Amino acid sequence: MDTVAGVAFGPPPFTFTPTRPPCMRSVAYSPAFKVLATLIVFGAAGWLLLLWQGGKLGTRSSLAAWFLAGLAMMFYTWWCIVRSVTTLDGEQLRQTWVWTKKMDLRELAYGRLIRVRGLEWLIAPRLYVRTLLGKFQVFYAAEPEMVAEFERLVAELAAFRSTR
Repeated sequence: MDTVAGVAFGPPPFTFTPTRPPCMRSVAYSPAFKVLATLIVFGAAGWLLLLWQGGKLGTRSSLAAWFLAGLAMMFYTWWCIVRSVTTLDGEQLRQTWVWTKKMDLRELAYGRLIRVRGLEWLIAPRLYVRTLLGKFQVFYAAEPEMVAEFERLVAELAAFRSTR
């Protein structure tokens, strides 16, 4: 709780302790999703190579540059998908991605676990969280232990905020 001259402002901070302190880690995306992303990106690269070798890109270098820029963005996104890790400790949620996503647990106001039952082998469950100020983030986790921890976090957060 924030204080100024001994006066408390706002609701008390939410506290959470992972079941395996000091922190839990999980890959963010499922192996099947990573394979699918790999097939799409390298398939597009192969297609571009075939177009270039067949002379279908034309003689304008600016057109080829646009294709290469798009392919570079696809490769970078693919790399982020392959290496993305979600971490939960007693202080915050973090996920490596194109940028590192962070959310302090003490500021959480709402959380919801979103999953597509039956397709979790492909589409990783995600935790949608929002702070007291309305800022929100989405964190992905492909491992069952982390998903169970997300479920526990959502339940504890709902109980904590409903009593305040």
